[in-house]
Amino acid sequence: MEAYLDNAATTVVYEPVKEIMLKTMTLDYGNPSSLHMKGVEAEQYIKTAREIIAAELKCKEKEIIFTSGGTESNNMAIIGTAMANKRRGNHIITTQIEHPSVAMPIKYLEEQGFKVTRLGVDEHGVISLKELEESICDETILVSVMYVNNEVGSIQPVDEIAEIIQKKNPDIRFHVDAIQAFGKIRIYPKRQHIDLLSVSGHKIHGPKGTGFLYIRDKVNVNPIIFGGGQQKNMRSGTENVPGIAGMGEAVKTLYADFDKKIENLREIKDYFIDELLKIEGVTVNSQKGSDASPHIVSVSFDSIKSEVMLHSLEDKKIYVSAGSACSSNKQSVSATLKAMGLSNEKLDSTVRFSFSVDTKKEEIDYTLEELKKIVPMLRKYIHM
Repeated sequence: MEAYLDNAATTVVYEPVKEIMLKTMTLDYGNPSSLHMKGVEAEQYIKTAREIIAAELKCKEKEIIFTSGGTESNNMAIIGTAMANKRRGNHIITTQIEHPSVAMPIKYLEEQGFKVTRLGVDEHGVISLKELEESICDETILVSVMYVNNEVGSIQPVDEIAEIIQKKNPDIRFHVDAIQAFGKIRIYPKRQHIDLLSVSGHKIHGPKGTGFLYIRDKVNVNPIIFGGGQQKNMRSGTENVPGIAGMGEAVKTLYADFDKKIENLREIKDYFIDELLKIEGVTVNSQKGSDASPHIVSVSFDSIKSEVMLHSLEDKKIYVSAGSACSSNKQSVSATLKAMGLSNEKLDSTVRFSFSVDTKKEEIDYTLEELKKIVPMLRKYIHM
């Protein structure tokens, strides 16, 4: 049996996604900027994808900018907003547990002279609203907070954060990295007072190299890619029609019977946590229930290095991650787990399991069965 439990890294592409992408590459392959019929046909795919996404977010179609993925969306939101608003101030607020695609653009801005406050988190990976409120000052122009943490699945209190920003200064822009949240949580940016929202296509059963950035109407953001002026000058370059069409189809497919899918996903996750805790020397760093995402479980196995556990599971065709996929191939300490206060031993023995709405209970049971054999075997080997 095979169990793919690394869905926070990437997801399998849905069949309808493959079909529409093949069609746009072989039949309706025109350049959407061309004035002839082939161009008009290609442009229609982009329009349809925009309509699908806008309908789920309950926003205007013109508020969706297509990008090459979550990293570009985050860079555009952060750097573009900072540059567009630098006359008003130079202070940015973020957290200590952001993904590198947020942390690095902010570090770049810090090197350009912007001041940065990085909020700490509690043992569950959640920020303090009091610390946020006290950090906002007259120079603050941007608050950037991830909705769902990619390593432990903690959910930030986005609605309360927005409320504090609105109360202190509604001109402060609020950016939310929703790369692990979109497709797992209902998000309505306008209602939630979110100004900018980043999403990645390959986390929601769409193709890699796709994503979008929601920019609330009348929010001023400078482009960071220049050229032919596509997408109203916000993101130049010929649009990736197959990718955009595929991502739109992924959103359409995923959001059909959405609430039922997420309820089943959460049941699988909570069951997995309950069974994991029956294994000796296991610490679960993720919460159960609605306080955390329905798809990510961070687990520390006492005395077993994460890389050893990862490859032991791989031998059984169980695929997981030693933290974030974007950094798991680098020998670095997890900023998220460190900020949550995990000991050095646990930092080095943590594995991330992540599910999708298509994950079967049989995969979970198979994984638990193998873990009950692998964990004592590895500990016995270590102590020999």
